[in-house]
Amino acid sequence: MIKTAFIVLALLAALVASALGSAQAAELLMFEDPTCVWCRRWHAEIGPGYPRTPEGQFAPLRRVHIRDQELAGVALERRITVTPTFVLAEDGREVGRIVGYPGNAFFWELLGDLLRRVPKAPAAPPGNQPEPASHAPCGTSSRMPGTT
Repeated sequence: MIKTAFIVLALLAALVASALGSAQAAELLMFEDPTCVWCRRWHAEIGPGYPRTPEGQFAPLRRVHIRDQELAGVALERRITVTPTFVLAEDGREVGRIVGYPGNAFFWELLGDLLRRVPKAPAAPPGNQPEPASHAPCGTSSRMPGTT
């Protein structure tokens, strides 16, 4: 009986150690709302390919409803008030954020700026084309998106 309990504990310890060793150090959280037009646009333009990019492999996307930010498990520098807001987190702490969706090319440029703050981050992919029009993120009327 004691031998069986010891084996079970050893297997559990190995499983926990394995899970901790393979955990992602960085992730990109997208705080969104289903009614947000710019969130849907990001999902249409960037979302399908993001997991296959070097950025997506380095910082996988995790979608979080804006109401659930306290449950995200990340120490945010300040409350999220605009959707979409992308928070780059490393080891459970905010590294920086992109407020709003500024279009395909600008998103990659701003994400590249954030990723440069994290050791061993990939460079931004070449060849993204800028969007012709800028916009304000959902929930605002005149603020332009950017990193903080």
